[in-house]
Amino acid sequence: MQGRAIVRVVVIVIVAVDTLALIYVLRKPLTWLVLATFLAVALSGPVNYLDRRMPRGVAIAVVYLCLLAVPVALAALVIPPLVREGNELISNVPGYAADVQEFVKESDTLRSIEEDYGITENLEAQAKTLPTKIGDAASALGGIGVGLVNSLFALVTILILAAFMLGGGKSWINQALALQPRERAVRLRRVLDRMAGAVGGYVVGALAVAFIAGTLAFVVLTILGVPFRGPLAVIVGLFSLIPLVGATIAAIIVGLVTLFTNFPTATIVWTVWAIVYQQLENNLLQPQIHKRTVHIQPIVVLVAVLFGGTLLGVIGAVLAIPAAASIQIALAEWWSWREGRDGAAEGADAPDEEDAAPAPDEEDAASGPTSDGPRSAEPVEPA
Repeated sequence: MQGRAIVRVVVIVIVAVDTLALIYVLRKPLTWLVLATFLAVALSGPVNYLDRRMPRGVAIAVVYLCLLAVPVALAALVIPPLVREGNELISNVPGYAADVQEFVKESDTLRSIEEDYGITENLEAQAKTLPTKIGDAASALGGIGVGLVNSLFALVTILILAAFMLGGGKSWINQALALQPRERAVRLRRVLDRMAGAVGGYVVGALAVAFIAGTLAFVVLTILGVPFRGPLAVIVGLFSLIPLVGATIAAIIVGLVTLFTNFPTATIVWTVWAIVYQQLENNLLQPQIHKRTVHIQPIVVLVAVLFGGTLLGVIGAVLAIPAAASIQIALAEWWSWREGRDGAAEGADAPDEEDAAPAPDEEDAASGPTSDGPRSAEPVEPA
């Protein structure tokens, strides 16, 4: 018996190690599968709504067209002004360097530093050679292009997987639940429906946070007179979809633009506003919105985002909140089932209960109320 137990432990350890190694090797497609599942659940709401009025395939196509139209519209709004202003900035850099040199000459302290180190002369020389270095930058962008192609391949794969899940996911779930006892199937379906609602609520909450961030940024940039405040507000809204760090990245991008608009007043005002708003968004706005849409406590939101971001980076931070909500729903349902099972055992022993069903055997008691009893349609409340 001792040797058999040792063999069993060794086999369990080997299987666990092999499983972890397999997960590590397949981490990329598994990540795609998780993202596709999240996307399919998030899009199931509009797809199910349109499914009542048209074939499901057409509904999926319409939702996908709307989904793909969003980044195209945002790119059309943001990219042309950025390219135009980028070219203008490159052509004006020598003039900016000359202005800096003139400012240094008017200051005694800066003039003495200039005489010792020749900073402005080097700056002006580098500014004059900047247009000639665009070709080098283009060659460097070629390597980035390879990464973009790989990212596009991953995106297309995720979209295709999500489309298959939207098309056949409901039938797959029904077939899987049909293999379970009726009481367990009812509970599993309730858990899955609540998880889907949590993911949909998270998407709605994230879009609400992004809309608020973009709108407030547009107002502040309008007051400061910063050009291209529309595209910049869109950038702020998009980066706000990334919990915790998104607002900081967007604030830095906008701050760089304010350097060329009413410096230093606009830069200082924007920096102060960005710091204050980021604290409000991370600690008040985002947790409270997700508390109402995903129905989890603000402290759970913060902890989940911190853990998810540490484990999986940006993807982990984005998926942390719906994952935490799903875990909370599963645990609550498990606890309800556990209390219901205890209540069923106590109710079976009650001598004064009318029409009491015969006491279940040990196997039935371990698996909860049976589906053949008179109260199998709904869970038994705890005594």
